[in-house]
Parts: sequence; C-alpha cells; structure tokens
Amino acid sequence: MGFAWTRCRAEAGVLAPPVRVETHLGSGLPTLNIVGLPETAVKESKDRVRGALQNAGFEFPLQRIIVNLSPADLPKEGGRYDLAIALGILGASGQIPRQRLPEFEFMGELGLNGDLRPCRGILPAALAAREARRTLVVPRRCGAEAALLGDHSTQVAGHLLQITAWLQGQGMLDEPAAASLPVPDYPELADVRGQVQARRALEVAAAGGHNLLMCGPPGAGKTMLALRLPGILPPMTEAEALEAAAVMSISNSGFRPQHWRRRSFRSPHHTASGVALVGGGSSPRPGEISLAHRGVLFLDELPEFDRRVLEVLREPLESGRITISRAARQAEFPARFQLVAAMNPCPCGYRGSRIRHCRCSPPQVDRYRSRISGPLLDRVDLQIWLSPLTPAEIQDASSGESSEEVRRRAQRARQIQVQRQGCANAQLDSRGMKQHCALGKRESRMLHQAIEKLKLSARGCDRIRRVARTIADLAEARQIGMLHLGEAIQYRQLDRGQGEGSLG
Repeated sequence: MGFAWTRCRAEAGVLAPPVRVETHLGSGLPTLNIVGLPETAVKESKDRVRGALQNAGFEFPLQRIIVNLSPADLPKEGGRYDLAIALGILGASGQIPRQRLPEFEFMGELGLNGDLRPCRGILPAALAAREARRTLVVPRRCGAEAALLGDHSTQVAGHLLQITAWLQGQGMLDEPAAASLPVPDYPELADVRGQVQARRALEVAAAGGHNLLMCGPPGAGKTMLALRLPGILPPMTEAEALEAAAVMSISNSGFRPQHWRRRSFRSPHHTASGVALVGGGSSPRPGEISLAHRGVLFLDELPEFDRRVLEVLREPLESGRITISRAARQAEFPARFQLVAAMNPCPCGYRGSRIRHCRCSPPQVDRYRSRISGPLLDRVDLQIWLSPLTPAEIQDASSGESSEEVRRRAQRARQIQVQRQGCANAQLDSRGMKQHCALGKRESRMLHQAIEKLKLSARGCDRIRRVARTIADLAEARQIGMLHLGEAIQYRQLDRGQGEGSLG
C-alpha cells in the first residue's frame, strides 16, 4: 500500500488550471488505471510510463495502481501528464522521497527510454505556476519558451533520471536557456510607389489600432500595403508579447521563439470556414483571429468569403475575445486583432478604373456588394479607394518614407493615447468617447452634415470620431479640429452613394 501526489497543469483555452495527480498502490491484480476524464493520449500514458520507468532502471510496481487526475470533471488531453504520473508512481512505491513532490509542478511527455519530450502549452502553464509561486519543471526542449518569463520560476531537464536524482538531493536542474531572439524584420513601406492617401490611412490605422478596408482594381497595391502594416505598428509591450505567445503555444503549430515580439500577420484563404477563422473542434483550438492576436488579420478578396463566415467576425471585432462552446467544454481565446481587408469594386475588378472598361452589369455589382453585410462594414473604421498607378508612378524610382519613420510617429501617437486613456483610440468605450472625443460647434455641424450625406449609423459616427481623435494625436493636438475631422470623414469612401469610391 502506498500513496503519493504531484501537481500538473491542464489546458483550457489560454488558461492552465491546476491538476492534482494522485497515485494509489493497493493489493490486487497488477494493473494501471487512469481516471479523471482522460482522453486517448492520456490513457496511453500508462504504456509510456511503464517503458520509461523500466528502461531508466526503476522497478515498476506489480500492484494495482490507480492514478486519479483531479478535478474529475476537467477534460485531460495530451502527453503532458506523463512526468507527473511517473513521479507519483515512484513516490508511492518508495523509490524516491514523496514529501517534496507537492512543492513543484511537473509537465512533460516521456519517451520509452526516459527522455523528456516537449508538449504543447508550456507558456500558459509557466505563467500560472509563477502566479501560484511554485517552480514548474519542463522538458529541456521547452526551455526557450519557458525562458520568455525572464525569471527563475521554471526549471528544465532532459531525462527522468535527472529529475529523480534532483528530488533525492543529488545534482541540480538547469535554468531554461533563452534562444537568440532576432530583431523582427518586416517588409519595407518605402517599397510602395504612389498611393499617398493609402499610405496615410495605413499610418492612421497603425497609430490608433483601427480596422482598414481597401477597395481598388487589381494591381493597385492592396496586398502590398497590407503586408507592411505590421512593420509600422508600435512595438509590442511585454504583456502583449506574452499574450500572443501564449495563444501560439496552445496552437497546433506551437510557439517559435524567433517570433517573439513579432506582430502576427495571418492571411487565410477565402475558402476558409468559420471554424478555421474563430477556432473550434471537439477540443477547442484557436482559429485565425486568435492567432492574429495583437497583430493583423488580412482578408484578401473579401467578398469571395462566405457571408456566414464573415459574420462570425462581428463579435470579436467589438469585444476582442471569442468564446467557443461545445457540449463537453467551453474555451475562451483572446482576439484583439486589426482587420485589414481588400476587395475589388466589382466581379471583373475594373469598375471605376481608368485603364480598362468594366463589363459588369448593375445587378452583378449589387450581388457582389451584398456579400458584405452592412453591420460588418460598419465596424471598419477606415474605408479607402485605391486607384491604379499612373505610368509615371510605375516608373518612378524614388521611394517614400521608410517604415521606421512612420512607425516612430505611430508609436508617439499611441503613447499619447495610452497615457491619456489607457488604450488605443479604436478601443474607446462610450464614456471614453464623451471624455476624449468631444467636438466643438463647427466640428459638430460638419459631422452632422456627413451623417446626413453618407447615411451613417450611430456606430459609423463613433468610428469617425475615433479616427479623428487618432489624426489629432498624430498632430499632437489636444482637441479634434476641422482638419482632423474632415480627414476622418474622407476615410469613409465606401459609404458614399456615388463617385469613384462607391461600390454601387
């Protein structure tokens, strides 16, 4: 008879709830049963643990072994519990001291030779363990991810024997080795020729965290501009970088240390499903909108997406989070991304173009436009029209401002916003709008005229005021002026009922 228990961490979205791994050795036929809502990979850990213990020179107890993963109503998945189960069996059988086991948390998959293999979700578990003021022991190959915390709350090991020797007071575990982190390298904005208004709209979007929709014929530079938005966004803070890294850590692709502090740029194909965008599955995984957290989600050929797929973006665009509910479990993922979309003005792409004649009939254009709902379009702050480059612009070898120059201005404007209200202008709530986006009498009259002419909704009106506040911050002005508001109104080109920027 013997009993021991260890600590581990489960995976529930970007959270890592604690799991108590209890091991009981009793009389009866030699078996190993794992209870506590384990899925297939956890059930198979009994064979991995048996092989690892025997090949490491330990005796596998010929008794009835029951391993309870508590709490019993929390689903358990993956091979992350192997190490905690193996140490529990060794402690319950008296082969290692059991008293020290509850002082630490253990996570890692075991190879049959006793090697520690990496597992998913190390960073959320390390954050949770640090908050609980306990040391987390993880495989050495997860060390670069654990080292992102920059403290001594995580230890790494390469083999089961190294951990058992450490628990018996023989030897030490290693500190996680930080990987070399390169400076993020983004496409250069100076490579973009012409498109002065589009470059300015990109700067405003970067400064205030605004969503952007670009409409124009093929070859106008929509994709080229979108690719350069991450390079002019303000650098990520430590908290933002940890949030983004935690999401990547639980994704199927995992976190790569070389992407630390690099703004994500996700560009799903227009055939992507709603689940691919928001996440899902029987064991919920983050989708494209969460993988773009604190970065950019680029939707090229926006009307080609299924309309029902696009509608799932409405809630996370407002809240910055997405909740995925399944019959057995629920998971919440962060989704504070910047939406950048690109579209042609009509099915053939050349409506309003000076280069080619449009062949689309008005009904075809109406059907094409109706694929984007009004409520979704209303949530896009900046809506601009891109004209094709002129021959002179195409042959112009001179370059515009560099990404570094634009980023410095956007960063300064963002610092002003954070110091004033604690968030970017795009995230201002109604109270913040009243306090920081107040308009004078002349500005109020101008906005009233714009509402009547463009048939703006209340949300569209608020979007204009937020954008005007960002333009004022770029100019380091205390109040929103006529020029700031006028420029913000110009960025609602797709709301117009006529003209070059109209979709109709």
